[in-house]
Amino acid sequence: MKVFWFIPTHGDGKYLGSQVGARAVNHHYVKQIAQAADELGFEGVLLPTGRSCEDAWVVASTLIPVTERLKFLIAVRPGLMSPTLSARMAATFDRMSGGRLLINVVTGGDPIENEADGLFLSHQERYEVTDEFLRIWRQELSGQEVNYNGKHLQVKGGKVLYPTIQKPYPPLYFGGSSSSAQDVAANHVDVYLTWGEPPQQVKEKIDAVRKLATAQGRMVRFGIRLHVIVRETNELAWKAAEELIQYVDDKSIQEAQKVFARMDSVGQKRMSQLHNGSRGNLEISPNLWAGVGLVRGGAGTALVGDPDTVAQRMREYADLGIETFIFSGYPHLEEAYRVAELLFPKLPLEDKREREKTSFISPFGEMVGNEYVPAAK
Repeated sequence: MKVFWFIPTHGDGKYLGSQVGARAVNHHYVKQIAQAADELGFEGVLLPTGRSCEDAWVVASTLIPVTERLKFLIAVRPGLMSPTLSARMAATFDRMSGGRLLINVVTGGDPIENEADGLFLSHQERYEVTDEFLRIWRQELSGQEVNYNGKHLQVKGGKVLYPTIQKPYPPLYFGGSSSSAQDVAANHVDVYLTWGEPPQQVKEKIDAVRKLATAQGRMVRFGIRLHVIVRETNELAWKAAEELIQYVDDKSIQEAQKVFARMDSVGQKRMSQLHNGSRGNLEISPNLWAGVGLVRGGAGTALVGDPDTVAQRMREYADLGIETFIFSGYPHLEEAYRVAELLFPKLPLEDKREREKTSFISPFGEMVGNEYVPAAK
């Protein structure tokens, strides 16, 4: 398994939908989260994109020199970015970071936000642009000169002079629940991402994309994006879940759901249907809780439970083909430690095994009586 964490450049705090317990997300804070994720053994971090977030490329660039192994999953935006310019950006970041770039292909699901950024295309047209964008982007970073005349994009003599460290290019991650999105995934991407839906729904997506990719002679890997609330006992975990939304009122839910309803993202519609804007039955599958999605767009579910329970639910997804888990939790600094300390020992993580071979000093807590190492339990 590969486990990623999240840099909350759109805000963070102890509670959802409230200024109570909120904290400033400045460079000092995101640096703390990135360095914690790096030290704790997370594979990488996802940086969100959109007008509610700090710019992901700029933020990630500031985190290169303060981390050592951490990878950065950063969005390219077909329709908003030139494929040739974004290819050069990717090559530069990959070289300057020592090969630590991963690419998140984001087509965008909010027409209002897209129009505010100058993009006036339908859902289907955006995926057509994404397909053309990735054809150009992949060819240029593979070292080819590109001459392309498509329905939406044209390039003459496109090339990237400085190659990436990762070959043929940094891995492409991509999520989308529509048939158009799945076609793009089958044709272009390395890792297809789903939000945290119940296992049967995830299986249907994986089966569909795998079949499409096989028809193209390609192999696609799979990942899942969700939140996690892990505590020493199930009771404490469910208590933490309820506390997370204790300040979320009906008005906040209605306003959030109104925004989500205007989106043409099939994935967002599927997320909203899991709870239908109601607190009535938020455990939509064993230990899968939809409370986050009451007021947060995109990934709206969390795995909730003690370490053994959460690890078991992760194995159920892994049995379907999921190998990458992109987690987050509120607040992100403290929860990074909780996940690493409580959950990582239960998971088959390559990075963890490598660290255990070389580390004596940590972790064992405080020395007992200035002399004795505490016994393991």
